[in-house]
Amino acid sequence: MMARILIVEDTPGNMLLTSIMLESGGHTLYCAERARAGIDIARAQRPDLILMDVQMPELDGIAAVAILKAEPLTQAIPVAALTAYVMKGDRERMLAAGFDGYIEKPIDYDSFMAEVARLLGPAPPA
Repeated sequence: MMARILIVEDTPGNMLLTSIMLESGGHTLYCAERARAGIDIARAQRPDLILMDVQMPELDGIAAVAILKAEPLTQAIPVAALTAYVMKGDRERMLAAGFDGYIEKPIDYDSFMAEVARLLGPAPPA
């Protein structure tokens, strides 16, 4: 299933890696280096999925997901945390903060693509 996916990530290497993996799946991408820009793109484009870095300057991913989930326009869009927080309890903490999914860094291709597919949901029947 081709989807429209917004990546919000302030590290160029991680942005490049996630972009290459998603483009190989035929997805259309929107990219933002900061949370506020990402929120603006989400409002304007209403993507099918948002991949949100947790640690960013100015506004972090946890604050950004709270804004997205509070707005009727964007609240139904699934948001996955892209994070280097991989200690025990971090996944639960991210899900409790409003994220719909959790992707660990460094990114593993198979688990990354599986989580993206899970968040996009079943493909519509042809």
